[in-house]
Amino acid sequence: MRIVVIGQKWLAATVAADLAAAGHDLHIIAPNAEDRLAVAAHALGVPLSLHGPGRRLDGTAIPPCDLAVAAHCHVFLPAEARAAARHGVIGYHPSLLPLHRGRDAVWWTIHNGDPVTGGTVYRMDDGYDTGPIVAQEWCFVRADDTPASLWRRDLAPMGQRMLGGVVARLGEGGALPETPQPELRPRLGPLEQPASLGG
Repeated sequence: MRIVVIGQKWLAATVAADLAAAGHDLHIIAPNAEDRLAVAAHALGVPLSLHGPGRRLDGTAIPPCDLAVAAHCHVFLPAEARAAARHGVIGYHPSLLPLHRGRDAVWWTIHNGDPVTGGTVYRMDDGYDTGPIVAQEWCFVRADDTPASLWRRDLAPMGQRMLGGVVARLGEGGALPETPQPELRPRLGPLEQPASLGG
């Protein structure tokens, strides 16, 4: 398949290398020439585009392709950009969506004392981490974890494995399952109780 990889750092570079090794035809979009993803593009000998420091990708930035894969991606991909990919854009988010949407998901996991977390591959839409879920995996959070240790030990390798698995399934002709994200229920305050619990 012709795949565009958008992202940065270790996760995006590793995913790109895996996809190239699997025989896919890649085009890479990285934030700058020094990023590990850009370095990987040169090492792999594949086309490279740089999107610069902005938070929104230009509508024509993604070339026509079968699929776009967002790995450690911190830019918004508008509908006109996503439309260039025949099978859309899938992304990896390091939480069990809909929990901890946004850029600081791993920090919030540690800050909230979550005992369990995980990763989600989802189809990107017009929201921030709101698209339908394609795949999820979970892991335990250790008592002494920091955001960095949790990311490096479990969540980044999980993203590499999950994105590769989803792409392989699509490449074999399998349809990607899509489950809408459930609505988050607001937390009850200390003096609030559900009516069914009584007083």
